[in-house]
Amino acid sequence: MPEPYDVITMGRIGVDLYPLEVGVPLARVETFGKFLGGSPTNVAVAAARLGRRTAVITRTGQDAFGTYLHQELERFGVDARWATAVEEYPTPVTFCEIFPPDDFPLYFYRQPKAPDLEIHAPDLDLDAVRDARIFWMTGTGLSAEPSRSATLAALAARGARTADARPAGAPRTATVFDLDWRPMFWEGGDDSAEAPVRYREALAHATVAVGNIDECAIATGEREPYAAARALLAAGVELAVVKRGPKGVLAVHRDGATADCPPLPVDVVNGLGAGDAFGGALCHGLLAGWPLDRIVRYANAAGAIVASRLACSSAMPFPDEVEGALAAGAVTADPGGVAGSGTLANPGAAAAPADPAHPAASADPAAPADPAHPTDPAAPTAPAAPADPAAPTAPTDPGPPANTPTGAGS
Repeated sequence: MPEPYDVITMGRIGVDLYPLEVGVPLARVETFGKFLGGSPTNVAVAAARLGRRTAVITRTGQDAFGTYLHQELERFGVDARWATAVEEYPTPVTFCEIFPPDDFPLYFYRQPKAPDLEIHAPDLDLDAVRDARIFWMTGTGLSAEPSRSATLAALAARGARTADARPAGAPRTATVFDLDWRPMFWEGGDDSAEAPVRYREALAHATVAVGNIDECAIATGEREPYAAARALLAAGVELAVVKRGPKGVLAVHRDGATADCPPLPVDVVNGLGAGDAFGGALCHGLLAGWPLDRIVRYANAAGAIVASRLACSSAMPFPDEVEGALAAGAVTADPGGVAGSGTLANPGAAAAPADPAHPAASADPAAPADPAHPTDPAAPTAPAAPADPAAPTAPTDPGPPANTPTGAGS
């Protein structure tokens, strides 16, 4: 029997075309970098950077951009066996503008339909989904058929693998629902009547829910953080993670454990992608079996590191970088980041993602962020408490970085 994956994510993928100029309106930008994007895909990259065995279930166009994305998945060490091509639809692209510290408009091009919404339930490897230590899905996957039915089928398959069914000594298993509210992907947008119904349906299968205040409101109707966390627990999850903007991250477990952690101080370059780093680190911490407070503080640090860089996928931190930020109590500036002129200092380096085969090396600080991963306006902006030097060195949910919102993903 094949070894189960540590993390399988399911959902969006695309090409991020990020400007290599900071503080410049899109109409005047002259240079762009091309990067792997899509929130659940970036979560898989983030977890791989932390040493986890990951795979993504998604679909691209049968075009040059689709070929590029498959190459990048391989380069980042993410198994792409379930990333298949759709002949009818082009690979999505996403543009962004970069106005630090907290304005990063996103422009999604997913018409006439994104291939990642063409995932069909009969094509899923449900045995692999069932056996994965963590399965991560997003709200976007519920926005249209056949992706909606496929996502719910995957969640139902996870129901057969409960904590009580784990073999002795097996890592903790979680089914994570990234609430990932993108109103432009739903009929009716912000007024969608269907989204809350579909969110509640998915929550009944999940063991962990992660979202900012707006996303929690869609899922539960609650905007007060503790009330939202209680509502998520009542909906069926075991762990509710609520990103609270400048007040940090609140995590509440059904067993009574609570972590209320501010983020690390950071000079924000691009908040896009910080939430994806948060997610990959959250998975890592859950798999490591860390205490909740340790997980959230570590995750905050991972998110803050990505917020200090222009890139998303190629900016995901390695373990030594996260531990260094926690030890320092802040994220220090990347020497290869943004030049004073507002232009990326080393565009060539930024465009090349770090080698996933060397987890001890640091990610390219100059790499641009994933434009498809919008910043979470509710991300925390206060400094997070430094990590306990005696604690394990695996990443946890990075939560929102300081001075910028962290996004739920592209």
